[in-house]
Amino acid sequence: MFQDLKDTIRAYQARDPAARSALEVLLLYPGLKAVRSHRRAHWCYTHGLHFLARLISQASRRRTGIEIHPGATIGKRLVIDHGMGLVIGETAEIGDDCLIYHGVTLGGTGKDVGKRHPTIGNNVLIGTGAKVLGPITIGSGSRVAANSVVLKDIPENSTAVGIPARVVRLAGQKIDYVKEVDHVHDVPDPITSDLAALREELARLKHRESELEMERPDDWII
Repeated sequence: MFQDLKDTIRAYQARDPAARSALEVLLLYPGLKAVRSHRRAHWCYTHGLHFLARLISQASRRRTGIEIHPGATIGKRLVIDHGMGLVIGETAEIGDDCLIYHGVTLGGTGKDVGKRHPTIGNNVLIGTGAKVLGPITIGSGSRVAANSVVLKDIPENSTAVGIPARVVRLAGQKIDYVKEVDHVHDVPDPITSDLAALREELARLKHRESELEMERPDDWII
């Protein structure tokens, strides 16, 4: 356990340029505190002490702003940068050497039972505000861009961006896609569309009026 703590502190120092000393990381970094508390909560959870496990996890949530369900499985050397607003669900699994930023949710969609939360491989980076939802897998060595919403599996060594997220880089190679809708220029204005429809209907009615006038007998004309 002591060796794992030392390795985790080194991981923080390697990934966070603001970490000036091991003592600073140990005493002041909320991500490290949250994971240490989770280790205790997870032990209680796996030994049937569910109430105590939740008590530990909720106390940690109040102290750090990081909510990790005691049922979640977390690998070695997890670095949580800042961490405020981070939520990790009960059946989530996180591999070794991952980096997760604040505002991330490893959550469920509400449609699944049993395994409801994501599985994160080794050496995965998940950017600020990203949402990874459902029993999906993020492959080892992958990157999820900030504020992305991931609803499908992401292969290993890839980069996913967007809402919903799509893979834009795989094994170092850029992936080209068919042009998608430009939500600024390509989406029609509904008012403009309605006015165009009214103009077409008015033109049709005028044309029909002209046809009826041509069909009327001459004695209708006064």
